[in-house]
Amino acid sequence: MPRTVDLFIYPDCQLLDASGPWQVFASANQESGITHYTQRLLATAPGPVRTNSGMTLMATHALERTPPGDLLMIAGGHGVHALDEQDIALLRERALRSARVASVCTGAFALARTGLLDGCRVATHWRQAERLAREFPLLEVDAQALYCESDNRFTSAGVTAGIDLALALVARDHGASLAARVARELVVFLHRPGDQAQFSEGLRCQLTSHGRLREVIDRVISTPLAAWDIATMAESMAVTPRHFQRLFRQQLGMTPGAFLTRLRLELARQQLAESDATLSHIATHCRLGGAEQLRRQFQRHYGLPPSVYRARFGLSEAAA
Repeated sequence: MPRTVDLFIYPDCQLLDASGPWQVFASANQESGITHYTQRLLATAPGPVRTNSGMTLMATHALERTPPGDLLMIAGGHGVHALDEQDIALLRERALRSARVASVCTGAFALARTGLLDGCRVATHWRQAERLAREFPLLEVDAQALYCESDNRFTSAGVTAGIDLALALVARDHGASLAARVARELVVFLHRPGDQAQFSEGLRCQLTSHGRLREVIDRVISTPLAAWDIATMAESMAVTPRHFQRLFRQQLGMTPGAFLTRLRLELARQQLAESDATLSHIATHCRLGGAEQLRRQFQRHYGLPPSVYRARFGLSEAAA
C-alpha cells in the first residue's frame, strides 16, 4: 500500500523547500514504476499559495479537513513565523497522528512550536540555528548537521538538505538502490549522511579566507588532485613557505596539508558512493596514499569506515 506524504505550505514559504522533497517522492514513483507514495499538498485551505520567490503553488488539500497520512512535512521560509496558533495546533494534532513528521529548513520553527521537538537533536538552516536555540531552549540545535532524526521526527537544514532528507526516507522505505536512481535522475549527489556538515570543506575555507590567500584556496579547490605542496602554494602567493603556513593557520585554523587532505577525502567519499572502484584505486586516484591510509583518514574524519559508508550510501545496497 502506498505511503501518504503530506507537505504543508503557507504564504511566503520557500519554493525549493517544497518542490525539492516533493520531487524526490514523485521521482521514486516514476523510477520504480510503482506508486510508492501518494502526495498531498496541504495549506490552511485549498488553492493558490504564493511562495517567497513570487511563484504560486496550488494546494490540493486543507490542513484541518484532510485525514492524517504516513509522513507530514513542513516547508521552511520566512512565512513560518507568521503562522498563527490555530495553524500550530492543527499541525500538532496532525503530527501526533502521523507515523513520521519532518521539517525542512526553518519549518523547524513551526514544529518546535508544537512542543514535539522538546529534548530532540534538531537541524535547521545555519543562519537560523542560533535563533531556534534561543527561542526553544529545550531543543538541542545542531548548526552543522544536514538533517537529524529523533523518534521518527526529522529536521533538516536549508533547501538541498531537504532533498537529502527525502532521499534518506526513500532509502529507508524502499532501499538504497531506488534512492540512488532517484538521485541520478535529479542529478544531485547520492544522498549525504545527516551528520555531514552543511558546508563542504572547500566552501567553508572560501568563506573564511580573504585576499591573496583566497585566490590560492580557489586554485587548489578547482584542481585538488594537482601536485600541490606547501612550497608550490607559497610560491603561487609569492611568500615564503613559513609565512604561508602562518597565514594559513591564522585564517583557516588548520595546516595547508590538513586542508588538502580534507578536500581529497571529499573526493574519495564521492567516489565511494558513486562508483564500484576499489579502495586502493580510490586512494591512489585521490592522492591519499594506499587503501589502509585512506581507511584511517576516512574513519578519523567521517567517524565510520569507508566500507560502512559505501554500504549505506553507495550505488549498491550490498556492503563494499
